[in-house]
Amino acid sequence: MDARADDYFDVARRIWGFAEVGYKEERSSALLQETLRAAGFTVTSGVADIPTAFTASFTTGEGPTIGILGEYDALPGITQTDRPVREEREDVAAGHACGHHLFGAGSAAAAIAVKQWMEDNDVAGTLRFYGTPAEEGGAGKVYMVRAGLFDDVDAVIHWHPSDGNSAHAASSLANKSAKFRFYGVSAHAASAPENGRSALDGVEAMNFMVNMLREHLSMESRTHYVITRGGEAPNVIPDFAEVFYYVRHPDMATAAENFARVVQCAEGAALGTGTTMDYEVIHGAYNLLPNVTLSRLMHDNLERIGGVEYTADERAFAEEIATSFTGTGGKNLATAATVDSFRIIRKGQGGSTDVGDVSWVVPTVGLRTATWVPGTSAHSWQAVAAGGTSIGKKGMMVAAKAMTLTAMDLFRQPATITAARQELLEQRGSDFKYQALLGDREPPLNYRD
Repeated sequence: MDARADDYFDVARRIWGFAEVGYKEERSSALLQETLRAAGFTVTSGVADIPTAFTASFTTGEGPTIGILGEYDALPGITQTDRPVREEREDVAAGHACGHHLFGAGSAAAAIAVKQWMEDNDVAGTLRFYGTPAEEGGAGKVYMVRAGLFDDVDAVIHWHPSDGNSAHAASSLANKSAKFRFYGVSAHAASAPENGRSALDGVEAMNFMVNMLREHLSMESRTHYVITRGGEAPNVIPDFAEVFYYVRHPDMATAAENFARVVQCAEGAALGTGTTMDYEVIHGAYNLLPNVTLSRLMHDNLERIGGVEYTADERAFAEEIATSFTGTGGKNLATAATVDSFRIIRKGQGGSTDVGDVSWVVPTVGLRTATWVPGTSAHSWQAVAAGGTSIGKKGMMVAAKAMTLTAMDLFRQPATITAARQELLEQRGSDFKYQALLGDREPPLNYRD
């Protein structure tokens, strides 16, 4: 894997350069498909009615089926070069501020290595790479779960870029989102305001009520929004406005309840402002269901690989970019080389991921590696910058190696797969039936428009 590290990072850098947002990752998806096809995988594109989703499979005979997840969507509105100072790119309107370029390429590197090992050692089974688009609010994996693409899988492996190295058995926040659209009546804002009904007033009234609602939600709840349309000119009362909401909680049922209260705020806002309102659910994701059996295995393999050691140039980069950190930033740079002690974290915290839905139907395990300078916040220009450098490359290869070892163990240890499956069944309960939080809607292929 070390001998091919430059090749894999070239794939990651090209995806970093494409910086394609959710469901628009045509070049990124095609590049990963090409890479896996060239390595001997059978590729099926456009799965789950998503043009940029795909699977790449390799089968040697009857045996376990192990899945590896790969992401590749960028975040809109944040661009950055690979320098340690703020320097926006002018050629793109998005950036890999969550490191998904490394995620996709690193997972592909692991899949290729495992395939080679299976061939060299006559290991029977199926290895399947899942190309999963639009993790950032588009819930690509949810549609793939709903389409039954994980029904025959025994275990799933994934990872995520970070500013440290860990393989905790950790949960996440469930998340449900929607675009709320208000419709009013346009009029001249100065000469005939009495004839108008402001759609923006509807949005602002909704936001005001939701902000009051926060006092009456549990401490673990998270609700945030952006106004995506607010009118075109101050002297025209806007007849259309839109606000995009995320509603999160460690428990998916509570997240759904909180979302229903946000909808009531929108309905009240429309009534009070003389406007009308409708909304479109964009995505919904379960909280991650941690699997301790698999996480301990992954942790042991991560410790075997170790963290990221900086060269003198990389340390200089890290020291310079660390001067830009605010808030809780500024961790000891030496932590990039260490692996966190194993922990079990059953109550979700931090962000959300559509891996959550996968984890409720298949035993799932993940890890994080130091692709960013310690202290870096995800979704920041600093994450984009480091992810385009050799620091990102090193962290990506740590993840690829740990995933490779874990997949090898699972193919050789049927008892571990059995124990992981039993743990999943016990956690979710005998009456569990998978139902996507986003309902039966089709993939929102244009949600970034």
